[in-house]
Amino acid sequence: AFDDVDLRSRENNSAHRTREIDQKRLIVRRGQPFSITVQCNGSLPPKHHLDLVLHLGKRDEVEIKVQKVHGAGDKWWFNQQGAQDEMLLTLHSPADAIIGQYSLAVLLMSPDGRVLEKKDKMSFHLLYNPWCKDDVVYLPDETQLQEYIMNEEGIIYMGTWEYIKSIHWNYGQFEDYVMDICFEVLNNSNDALRDSQMDIEQRFDPVYVSRIITAMVNSNDDRGVLTGRWTEPYSDGVAPYRWTGSAPILRQWSKAGVRAVKYGQCWVFAAVACTVLRCLGIPTRLITNFSSAHDVDGNLSIDFLLDENLQPLESRGGRDSSWNFHCWVESWMRRDDLPKGNDGWQVLDPTPQELSDGVFCCGPCPVTAVREGNLGVKYDAPFVFAEVNADIIHWIVQRNGQRRKVLDQTTVGRNISTKSVYGDFRDDVTVQYKYPEGSKKEREVYEKAGRRVTDVLSDSSEPGRLQLSIKHAKPVFGTDFDVIIEVKNEGDQDAHVQLTMLATAVTYSSLYRGNCQKQTTTVMVPAHKAQQEVLRLRYDDYAQCVSDDHLIRVKAFVEAPGENEPLLTVTDIPLSRPDVFIQVPGKAFVREQVKASISFTNPLPVPLKGGVFTVEGAGLLSSTKIHVSGDISPGQTVSIVVSFSPMRTGVRKLLVDFDSDRLKDVKGVTTVVVRKKYRNIFAEITEFY
Repeated sequence: AFDDVDLRSRENNSAHRTREIDQKRLIVRRGQPFSITVQCNGSLPPKHHLDLVLHLGKRDEVEIKVQKVHGAGDKWWFNQQGAQDEMLLTLHSPADAIIGQYSLAVLLMSPDGRVLEKKDKMSFHLLYNPWCKDDVVYLPDETQLQEYIMNEEGIIYMGTWEYIKSIHWNYGQFEDYVMDICFEVLNNSNDALRDSQMDIEQRFDPVYVSRIITAMVNSNDDRGVLTGRWTEPYSDGVAPYRWTGSAPILRQWSKAGVRAVKYGQCWVFAAVACTVLRCLGIPTRLITNFSSAHDVDGNLSIDFLLDENLQPLESRGGRDSSWNFHCWVESWMRRDDLPKGNDGWQVLDPTPQELSDGVFCCGPCPVTAVREGNLGVKYDAPFVFAEVNADIIHWIVQRNGQRRKVLDQTTVGRNISTKSVYGDFRDDVTVQYKYPEGSKKEREVYEKAGRRVTDVLSDSSEPGRLQLSIKHAKPVFGTDFDVIIEVKNEGDQDAHVQLTMLATAVTYSSLYRGNCQKQTTTVMVPAHKAQQEVLRLRYDDYAQCVSDDHLIRVKAFVEAPGENEPLLTVTDIPLSRPDVFIQVPGKAFVREQVKASISFTNPLPVPLKGGVFTVEGAGLLSSTKIHVSGDISPGQTVSIVVSFSPMRTGVRKLLVDFDSDRLKDVKGVTTVVVRKKYRNIFAEITEFY
């Protein structure tokens, strides 16, 4: 008879690279054997044997009998080695096993097939295995695996293609209870609620699971994790820029009874998806596409309507748009439905934009298919192709209703970026999505995608005699600054032009927030010369209407007799913010108190009210808020001290966010190396662990 069954969680989890998740519970990866021990009070009677049975689902909808011999590679099997009172059972899962929480039963069987004794109610979790050659998520590069599966900290790139900034993000895929919440996300999908058994049986397939996750990260048509909002007020939730990590969002969703968390925007959706996918064992990285197009009508051009004052005209229904940046994730998986030559990176976009098979999700779409213009491939290839390749066309709508097309040299899909596997710096992956602008290969791709090359190239093939550009220094939020507009005349005759300069406040997703400054002037530009005009922007002019993204959009519009088309140039100017300073003096040891000193100085000419610091870090401390009492005067420095006891060893990041009424989304980060402490009689020895 059985005395006990030991799942050997510590040893197995270490071998399966899951001990960061838990050491008490058994968590293993598919396609890789693991061992359990069965304690018996004496040896088994002759001709008696053990059977193993696995169940999946809340109501044990799926049952798997574990074979005793190694059969085909698509079956669970086990072998056993025994001594007098202990048996070592080694279980082998197929490389395409269903992921999820398994219930294990060990049965003692009589020679005639009766169950004499049963030990059940033992559970373990099975994840995808990117270290297993036969798993479709297999990634052969160990450096990439350490980044795309094991790294809990990341960098998200934001801003504009000319002025790229970054924020640190705490993915926290190994934080307490995050894995359980990831499976809770799967269990609350529409598919799971509709037909639990069918849903569970599909979970062997990362294409199916990743698609469910992109649908479930947003709450648009299901019990999803995050509600999106792109304008204030955010007072009934948390503003998107306040988040610094995924774990608080996932925990809040779960704790509230799977009610959507308010609020997210593209980078928050993508970061939460990255956490869930990495946790389940699918190699994933977060991607930022600068100057990203959202093509509503599928014509591969982004059409903007402006009135004669250069103000955007709202058209009825869905509107094309171009975002300064847009974030999605790429996950690594082999797909049998794709032609050879497609590598494993697949675009998954959880931001709710357009329906895909009736659901707000996007992907997995092969990156290679986007680069080659293979738009018939599943899933959502035309939409992703447009995000990096659509043309931007501005139309001036005159009072009589007629439209004038305006030349625009803006390029969509610039500086496509991700964090490097080698450190905290940016990798440019644009060449994986598109061939160089103007190259022969790019023209071939356009033709394959159904675009007429003449349409694509006509605007840029014959430059006019006038050139228009906008120059500026890197302005700081809270200061007055100048923007310089230059009109260059490359013709042989002097040009008399009317120049209109308009500065507006916008969000990163191009939502108009109000005018800051407008100036119209007549300029004479001599032949082969350039003329400059200055647009002065004062803090008092932009402070009231600028969004939390701190973006000023400047449009310069030139009309000149004799020119075929008017010229328009648009530049988005990000206003830089101050830093939060963090110091962690001394050495940090696991489970011993550490103090972090955090300070911030008000750079604005006005007081700040309602100041609050948010501090968190994977393996260091859960998300903690500290409110500043009273106003912060211009030039005043506020300092706080946060005490915490690190929970896990290793190189960790402490992230800080500061917000107030007039200044938001101010970030700070520092690295904390957490050591394990060893003690002996003679000395105290420390080492990295």
